[in-house]
Amino acid sequence: MDTLAGLLTHPGIWRGRGLARSDTHATGYARLDDALPGRGWPAAGLTEILTRRPGLGELRLLLPLLAALGAAQPPRWVAWVSPPFEPYAPALAAGGVPPGRLLVIRAAEPLWALEQTLDSGACGIALGWPESGRRPVRARDLRWLQLIAQRHRAPAFLFRGLAAAREASPAELRLLFEPQPGGARLQLFKSRGGHREPFELQWPVPHRSAGEVPHGAA
Repeated sequence: MDTLAGLLTHPGIWRGRGLARSDTHATGYARLDDALPGRGWPAAGLTEILTRRPGLGELRLLLPLLAALGAAQPPRWVAWVSPPFEPYAPALAAGGVPPGRLLVIRAAEPLWALEQTLDSGACGIALGWPESGRRPVRARDLRWLQLIAQRHRAPAFLFRGLAAAREASPAELRLLFEPQPGGARLQLFKSRGGHREPFELQWPVPHRSAGEVPHGAA
């Protein structure tokens, strides 16, 4: 029985809405922590954030995590792979994210670039926009990326359109994001437990989102 109990706590074991333990990072938002299984973002593997279009404020969800990982020792990169907007350094710095730890990668094949970035072991976190690439996002590419992120014990966040909700994904967590005045409406689309009903999150202070300045803008 002890062996079975130990097996059921392994993060690779799915128990429906069960309680298999996994390492997490606090989100910085108490309401979101309460809703997520393990009370935080998965510390390894893929998380998908699905939105109607980029630049609706979804990056505010990750500012506290980016700040915490950006300040961690030993230093590791916070990688942005093929973002549709130029990361806005003043807003990131105001949110506590060290600009000197940012690595922005432009690639025709974002999933391949994400694999190389995570496999290097030099990144504490990777953010990716795979649908900006030249070819469709394939399930086998996502599975491989999930394995690499788990092997290196690093979180990878993919920002995808709502159409991706119709496709299967190996991601640890899939979250639907809808902007609201002063916050967002969220729903866990796929998770290992957690709160499945939609809920609202309020931003603590109004500020410009880190990803809402178009590429090339001053």
